[in-house]
Amino acid sequence: MKTLLFALITLPCILLAQNSKEVTHYAETITAKELKENLYVYASDYFQGRETGTIGQKRAIDFLQNFYSSHDIVQAKGTENYAQPMVLNIKGKEVQSENIAAYIKGSVFPNEYIVISSHLDHIGIKDGKINNGADDDGSGTVALLEIAEAFKMASEAGQGPKRSLIFLHVTGEEKGLLGSKYYTENPLYPLKETMANLNIDMIGRTDPKREDKDPNYIYLIGADRLSQDLHDISEEVNNKYTQFKIDYKFNEENDPNRFYFRSDHYNFAKNNIPVIFYFSGTHEDYHKPGDTPDKIMYDLLAKRAKLVFYTAWELANRSTKIKLNK
Repeated sequence: MKTLLFALITLPCILLAQNSKEVTHYAETITAKELKENLYVYASDYFQGRETGTIGQKRAIDFLQNFYSSHDIVQAKGTENYAQPMVLNIKGKEVQSENIAAYIKGSVFPNEYIVISSHLDHIGIKDGKINNGADDDGSGTVALLEIAEAFKMASEAGQGPKRSLIFLHVTGEEKGLLGSKYYTENPLYPLKETMANLNIDMIGRTDPKREDKDPNYIYLIGADRLSQDLHDISEEVNNKYTQFKIDYKFNEENDPNRFYFRSDHYNFAKNNIPVIFYFSGTHEDYHKPGDTPDKIMYDLLAKRAKLVFYTAWELANRSTKIKLNK
């Protein structure tokens, strides 16, 4: 009886924090149509492959600034028109670049933060050909914009997140995770109060090497490395809302691809901040001119973006913070 009573008392701490009708309403504003419209711009030749420090990357910065400004999502503190400027050392050259950071203040725990991130850069022009980077990481970039817009709609309706959200577009990922490194060394909000980082990098296509050809999957990396709570919440959210086949093969500590160390979440993990890396795998167009927006699976991209949104919603609205592993 005591065991049963304890389970009944503790159950609400495990169950999802918000009623599903509310969260589903806002998740459904993340649409394949808007993702496609944004990505056909962001991964167009006009952006010249968005290489760090080039005019193409500056055009990407303008695009992101205009999006957040036009949607009345405020800039993060310490930024200049959403930009966190920096000087990066890339192959011995000083390169001026910027992260972009927008912000929605928490209604109950404003000094606790969740960072949702993607990288804004790509590899630019190689051998005279533009590498548009539609999947890498245009898919994560436009997903992040849609997620931010959905949270803004909820906030305007009086259902804003209890914890503060930072929408972080980092530069220099392709140069060695430099923008996320700069952010964690010069955080706009305290790292010790940052509860989690949800990082999105390449979620727009499918992995041709998968034996299971069902596209209804997502690779998740890192969720249990620092917080079993985060892993359990992620599983619960997926089971309730999206029902993806979650594949953890790249989360294995002996994974030869070492993807856990190869995207921007790693700089947060190094600072003991629990992370989830959302990823759909590499493909024949990885870092090639063929990574174009016509090859993105937009319905699937929308569903994967919704999984990130649902997970962020849950983390932002829980009564208690997730715990670190002992």
